[in-house]
Amino acid sequence: MKHAHSAKIRAYFDTTDRNPLADIWLKASRVGHPFLTEADLVDQQAKVREIYLPQAENWVVELDGQPVGFIGLIDSFIGGLFVDPAAHGHGLGKALVAHAAQLKGSLDVEVYAENEAAVAFYDRIGFAEVLRKPHDDEGLLHEVIRMRRTA
Repeated sequence: MKHAHSAKIRAYFDTTDRNPLADIWLKASRVGHPFLTEADLVDQQAKVREIYLPQAENWVVELDGQPVGFIGLIDSFIGGLFVDPAAHGHGLGKALVAHAAQLKGSLDVEVYAENEAAVAFYDRIGFAEVLRKPHDDEGLLHEVIRMRRTA
């Protein structure tokens, strides 16, 4: 895997990106959300493919012309940031957040408290906790932390 300097960030194309990005979402979620069942993940993947990707403003990071991650924005809220686990550790997530910040200024995100790697990642790049909720958007009892990075 090459380093992020060979990475390219581009706009999302619904027709060609929807399925590969839903697959990246599932691979990354299996690593980041091991507390969710496979059935929950497959159910959520369908929502990612059919609802979230078409409704969000998505930016795709590519390595050698292949999508390896994406960020989905709803105004200045990060609805999702997912990088293929095979490409972790190369600065791709950080590059996607930097791109979003250039476009939007301040950013908000919600992460599972149990996903310690994600909480630490956002903390490292300047996000701070603003509130906690006892359950996620699906109503599952997994604590969610809302974090904000000001412009």
